[in-house]
Amino acid sequence: MNAPRTHLPRRTILAASVVLACAGALVTAAAVAEPSDHELARQALERGDVLPLGTVLAKVEHDYQGQVLKIEFEHDDGRFIYEIRLLQPDGRIVKLKVDAVDGHVLSVKRKGTGHGDDRDGD
Repeated sequence: MNAPRTHLPRRTILAASVVLACAGALVTAAAVAEPSDHELARQALERGDVLPLGTVLAKVEHDYQGQVLKIEFEHDDGRFIYEIRLLQPDGRIVKLKVDAVDGHVLSVKRKGTGHGDDRDGD
């Protein structure tokens, strides 16, 4: 016993094929046009443009006491930045923006205190 076959109009199949081909081309073009954060970080580190992440983390963990939850590497307005989120022993989350070139903390934002404890600079 064979299952009944359904036939889609050729126009529907052609339209779906065109949509899939365009979507694939857009994804491929985006991947080629913009390197990933990982690739940007690797290239910048190889050129000596940024500090190694381990160096930055050692300073941050010493100064801000916490467990690293998330790290992002960004290139904003011509500046390489490590965005680091830490979970501190008291349960607060600290979001740091660190200059990847010299390790200077650019901004600090805290969450979880229940009152305005955000601050910029250090």
